[in-house]
Amino acid sequence: MNRGIWSAIGAYSAWGLIPVYFKWLGQAPALQIIGHRILWSCLMLCAVLLVKRQWGNFLKTALQLRVIRVYLLAALLISINWLIFVWAVNAGFIVETSLGYFINPLISVLLGVVLLGERLRRGQWLPIGLATLGVLYLTFAHGSLPWISLTLAFTFAIYGLVKKTSPLGPLHGLTLETGLLLLPALIYLFYADAAGQGAFLHNGAGLDVLLVGAGLVTAVPLLLFASAAQRIPLALLGVLQYIAPTLQFLLGVLIYKEAFTHTQLIGYGLVWVALLIFGIEGLVASRAAPGLAEQSSKT
Repeated sequence: MNRGIWSAIGAYSAWGLIPVYFKWLGQAPALQIIGHRILWSCLMLCAVLLVKRQWGNFLKTALQLRVIRVYLLAALLISINWLIFVWAVNAGFIVETSLGYFINPLISVLLGVVLLGERLRRGQWLPIGLATLGVLYLTFAHGSLPWISLTLAFTFAIYGLVKKTSPLGPLHGLTLETGLLLLPALIYLFYADAAGQGAFLHNGAGLDVLLVGAGLVTAVPLLLFASAAQRIPLALLGVLQYIAPTLQFLLGVLIYKEAFTHTQLIGYGLVWVALLIFGIEGLVASRAAPGLAEQSSKT
C-alpha cells in the first residue's frame, strides 16, 4: 500500500479510537477539554508552520477579512462538533456518536443538492431514503430524535462544505480555525481556574499530560488526512472513512458495554444497508464513467 492509504488508515483509526482518550479525561468537564484541545492544537500547528518556514506565507494569506469570515464559520462548526462529541463520549453515548459519522456522508451529499444545486444519480436517492427511514424509526421508537447523531452529522457535513470552498490549504486552514478560537478558549480556561473549577494543574500530572496531549490527538489525524487526500482518490478515501465510526461503534458496545437494543439494531441496520448501497452505487458509477467518456470521445 502507498503512503496515502496508510495515512488515511492512520487518520481514521485515530478518530475511531479517540473515545478511549476522552474517557481518560473524564474527570475534566467537556468544555475545559475543548478549551485545551484548541489551545494545544493551535500551539502545535503554529510550531509546524515555523518548522516548515511557512509562517510568513500563512500571515499573508490568512489575515484577510474574506478569509477570516469563512474560517470563523468553520471554527464555530468544528468547536460545536468537538464539544458534543466529547460530552457524548463521557456521558456514555459512544454508540450514538458512531451513528452520526455513519450518516455524515449521506448528509454531505444531501447538502450538496440543497445548497450547491448538485444533482443526484437515480441510485443515490435510495440510500438517502433508507438512512432517513432509519433515523425516523429510531425517533419514533425512542420518542425523541437521535439529536447527538444528527448534530454531529450536520455540523461536520456543513464544516466539510465550508472547507470545500475555503481558500487555504489544510495546515493553514486548521491553524487559522484554532487561532480564531484561541482567545475565547483562553478566557474560559482562565475564568474556570479563577473560579476554582479548573482541571489543569489541579488534578495531578497525569491529567495535565492528557490535556496537553489533546492538541496532539487533534492535529495529527487531521494532518494525516490532509496527506491522504492529496495522494489517493476520493472514492477510496470515502470507503476508508467508515473505519472511524465502525471502531467507535465496537468500542461502545464491546469495551464500554453500552446498551444496543433490537430497536437500535433495526434503525442502525437501515443506515448500514443504505451505506452499502451508496458505496456499491458509487463504485459502479466510477467504473462506468471512463467508458462513457471514451464513447463520447469517439462520437
